Amino acid sequence: MFSRLQLTPYECTKNALQPLLDNIHIPINGSLTCKDLFHTVLGMAVDKKSAHSINKQYLETPCETSIRYHLKKMSMDQLIESNAKILMQTALGTLNQNQKYDFAIDYTNDPYYGKRDKENKKYLIRGQAKKSTNTFYSYVSLYIINKNKRFTISVLPVENGKLKTDYINCFIKRIDELNFKVNVLCLDREFYSSKVFAFLQEKEIPHIIPVVKRGRKIKTVLMGRKKRYDTYVMKGAEGNVKLDVVIDVKYKKGNRGETGCENFGFVVYGTDWDPRKVSTTYRKRFAIEASYRMRNIVKPKTSSKNPMFRYFYTLVSFLLKNTWVTLQRRHFTRVKRGPQVIEYDMFRFDMFIHFVMEWVRKKLRVRLTIECCS
Repeated sequence: MFSRLQLTPYECTKNALQPLLDNIHIPINGSLTCKDLFHTVLGMAVDKKSAHSINKQYLETPCETSIRYHLKKMSMDQLIESNAKILMQTALGTLNQNQKYDFAIDYTNDPYYGKRDKENKKYLIRGQAKKSTNTFYSYVSLYIINKNKRFTISVLPVENGKLKTDYINCFIKRIDELNFKVNVLCLDREFYSSKVFAFLQEKEIPHIIPVVKRGRKIKTVLMGRKKRYDTYVMKGAEGNVKLDVVIDVKYKKGNRGETGCENFGFVVYGTDWDPRKVSTTYRKRFAIEASYRMRNIVKPKTSSKNPMFRYFYTLVSFLLKNTWVTLQRRHFTRVKRGPQVIEYDMFRFDMFIHFVMEWVRKKLRVRLTIECCS
């Protein structure tokens, strides 16, 4: 038996549309409304269209010039300030506040093939070559990694010259504003630095970060056949930082044609867990990669160099993913005693996209259907 059985394309679309209407205010004169504009953006997302190509698909959409003109009225600062409200407005009703959650922070890069100028140079990041470019618009996201509660809490554009500790500090403030508690914060090797460790220890944030095998001392610490605990002093420009290291040991059992045991080291703070629990908890961090794959499925297409456009489309794609998780929790949770059980297979992400697409096509009127009937 489920908590609610009825789910319609209208409800799917409304849950994605309402946070945009409530948190983004665009002054528009004439018959066009913000609702029309955001309906068009949702159509761009689920159909993977651009502002240029959406008009060829539907009849009731603003022209490309109108879409760009009105979206330009938004500001980057406005979106950054309200991004968590947009992403979490629908989801908050399904989560318990004042409860501890496991969080992860990670980066994702969108390839960019255009020119660098005054408009975008602040947000263009250079990195390892990927998809025939080494220039990217990069975003850093905060994510709940607990099972059945995997929401993207906040997404920020990465700016040149901004420190990783600045983003961590901003996310900690978002967590406090939502009245959540940090059970543990999982970060990847990009955050492995003395500044990050010193900052997290100063803020007393429990965390897990995998050890980077760099230097003779740390390589010696990661040699052994039993799970264990150790300490390591990391030298930094602003002083040394003492780190507690947990080492979990797993046997390769012929995987990749290798035998013997393998040491997995993690820097930990604020936890007294068994090494295997530390390793298992950190593995949940990789759920954030699944959120990126889903986000890429519903990301509106654009070749614009305007960083605000790209950031807005990024928020819309993460919002759609959050909306899907919310509807799963509302409609497909079994009403029973014991742990929460959600029937994921009854409402997959592609079905959610289909529902939103059905409603959008009804509202915007598919051009090909009209022409064939006329």
